[in-house]
Amino acid sequence: MNGFFLSFEGTDGSGKTSVLRKIVQKLAENGNKDNFILTREPGGNRIAEAIRDVILNVDFTEMDAKTEALLYAASRRQHLVETILPALKANKLVLCDRFVDSSLVYQGKGRNIGMQKIDKLNQFVTDGIEPDLTIFFDVNPKIGLERIATSRTDEVNRLDQENMKFYEDIHQAYLSLVAANKHRIVRIDASQSLTKVTDDVIAVLEQRIPHFFPVEN
Repeated sequence: MNGFFLSFEGTDGSGKTSVLRKIVQKLAENGNKDNFILTREPGGNRIAEAIRDVILNVDFTEMDAKTEALLYAASRRQHLVETILPALKANKLVLCDRFVDSSLVYQGKGRNIGMQKIDKLNQFVTDGIEPDLTIFFDVNPKIGLERIATSRTDEVNRLDQENMKFYEDIHQAYLSLVAANKHRIVRIDASQSLTKVTDDVIAVLEQRIPHFFPVEN
């Protein structure tokens, strides 16, 4: 496979989805509109999106933590084989809003299942495939939740009902992943303005994948 797998991670309200929209616009301006796909987890195709509806349904508050983890894994498997791998085989850039790292921190740490257990499950699901590069949007969880409360225009889901400790634990787990995966994960200060965060991300992409993001003179 000669494509490039790029994932975006962060706690809720980190702004990654907004930056992704800017990146897509940039790719189109660079003449790459046919050379990439934008996708998300959970979701990304018909079956995976149906599983997403179950996972995030606000009425399913009784869902067991392991059930939740298994549903994420099932959605990821279908997403990988039906959407991500075909795009990579077609030499495309895959922009993915969340991947395995999210499960490691949200289910592994946030749900207290254990990050090693979630990692083992996802090694089975992905056959060891991981992003070539991950951008982590780092912001204080309190700031992120304040952003959601004041400006979110997309879905409000079951995970939005968690308490602050849940998000603080997730944030710390993300930082541990960054420290352990410096070859793959690049931390971006997401407490800055949307314009500055976008510029910082594009600067990283210009360096790492210049064939998709040529440096402007």
